[in-house]
Amino acid sequence: MAERYKVRVTKDHLVFCSGHFISYEGDKCERLHGHNYRTTVEIEGDLDNNHYVFDFIALKHCTKAITDELDHRMMLATRNPYIQITETPQSVHVRYREREWLFPRGDCVLLPIENTTAELLARYILQRLLDDIRRKHQYEPQIMRVEVEENIGQSATCEWRSC
Repeated sequence: MAERYKVRVTKDHLVFCSGHFISYEGDKCERLHGHNYRTTVEIEGDLDNNHYVFDFIALKHCTKAITDELDHRMMLATRNPYIQITETPQSVHVRYREREWLFPRGDCVLLPIENTTAELLARYILQRLLDDIRRKHQYEPQIMRVEVEENIGQSATCEWRSC
């Protein structure tokens, strides 16, 4: 029998309430709005000497640290070709065609992604989490999934597999 093991965390405190907008269809841009996002993380791998895949507590702590950075912030995608972002120590100026926004710098999180879609937020969290787990716990999962739910019944998942 081939056994496979997976751990999964999704807690009420693995949430972030953030503002955002996305560009879509190449040349359109949503209005500013926000979501109460919820994050779920799964790790698949072999059992270790303690007979678990990965420590639940460590996984929750690592995930919460990332979601806390996003919580109560305006999320801005720095790699979007249609949105220009100019940053100063005090503010972030955002421009899409004739529309402009000025945000306090401390209220923003600038993300190295192309758009603040649920799919790319899941990828961003997954990459950050994978880096943290490798660095802090010297652990390499076989498979990792991060799901970002932006509304009940509306979510996106990013999956990473080791080679």
